[in-house]
Amino acid sequence: MASFNKVILAGNLTRDPELRYTPKGTAVAKIGLAVSRTWTGEDGQKKEEVSFIDIEAWGRQGEVIAQYMKKGRPLLIEGRLKLDTWEDKNTKQKVSKLKVVLESFSFIDSKPSDAGGSAPAPSRPASAPSAPAAEPVEGDAPHEGDDVPF
Repeated sequence: MASFNKVILAGNLTRDPELRYTPKGTAVAKIGLAVSRTWTGEDGQKKEEVSFIDIEAWGRQGEVIAQYMKKGRPLLIEGRLKLDTWEDKNTKQKVSKLKVVLESFSFIDSKPSDAGGSAPAPSRPASAPSAPAAEPVEGDAPHEGDDVPF
C-alpha cells in the first residue's frame, strides 16, 4: 500500500520559538503555528476557524527559526506528520499528540516585529533554505537514541 506524508502550512507563530539541545548537541526548536480558515456561512455571516499546530524544527533550521522568528510573525513550513505517544506519569493512561516535523521553511515577510522603528529582520538569512530541500540535511532529524529535551 502506498503512503504519502506531507504537510504544507502558512500561519503565524503563537509563541516565541523554544530552542533546546539534545544531550548529543542537536538543536531542536519547538514552535506553535496558528492557521486560520475563513468562509461565509449559509446565513451570509463571515466565519473563522483557527487551528493550532505544534511543530518541531531540528538542526540548523531550528536555530535559524529561533534566531529570526518571534510570536506573531508569519511562516511557511513544509514537513511531515508524526504521532507521539507516551504514558502519563500521574494517571498511567496512554496519551498521544499529533505534531509536524519541519523539513523546510520560508519566511513570509520582512516587517519588523515591533513598532519601535527597529530595522527589519532579513527576509532570508544566508543559512536558511530558499527552496524546499529534496532530502533533509544530515543532522536535521532526530537520531535514534537522542532524547528530546521537552
